[in-house]
Amino acid sequence: MNTTETLQRFEETVQHYLLELDSFSLEQLQYTPQEGEWSLGQMYLHLVNSALHMQLKNIELCLKPAGEKGVKTEAGTAVFNLGGFPPMRIQVPPSPQYTPPQPTSKEDIVEGLHTVVRHMREVEPILRESSEGYTVSHPRFGALNAREWFILIEMHYRHHLLQKERLKRAITG
Repeated sequence: MNTTETLQRFEETVQHYLLELDSFSLEQLQYTPQEGEWSLGQMYLHLVNSALHMQLKNIELCLKPAGEKGVKTEAGTAVFNLGGFPPMRIQVPPSPQYTPPQPTSKEDIVEGLHTVVRHMREVEPILRESSEGYTVSHPRFGALNAREWFILIEMHYRHHLLQKERLKRAITG
């Protein structure tokens, strides 16, 4: 899939998230089904924060001539060959560095999603013209180039649709 198709798919996924978000109150977005599990609002903030503070930043680093030259891990190769994450839960132990805060407003989530879309739209034309030379290492997938980081954002948002549905069922009964 090229970057234009990736962007289109990403925008469709974000539109789905926005439509769903509209039907929840702030209290529902903050509801935690069980101890150690994220609320729906935390999941939304995780998507926004990981895109803005990790994935998009790594795209910028890959576009600079000071980037690394590395290799993808076996897991990274598998995910990219598959075109997405396997449909399974990935749980990371709670930590201040990784666990997103509870949302304080729906507007912050909406604004965050729109900001990610805007950045994706800005960087996509640059990626069409860029070389695949430099990489930045992902903790699990190894060395990814700018286009792969871009695709990873779309795959990550799509992967969390499963979690969104599970949390939605917990909220609505």
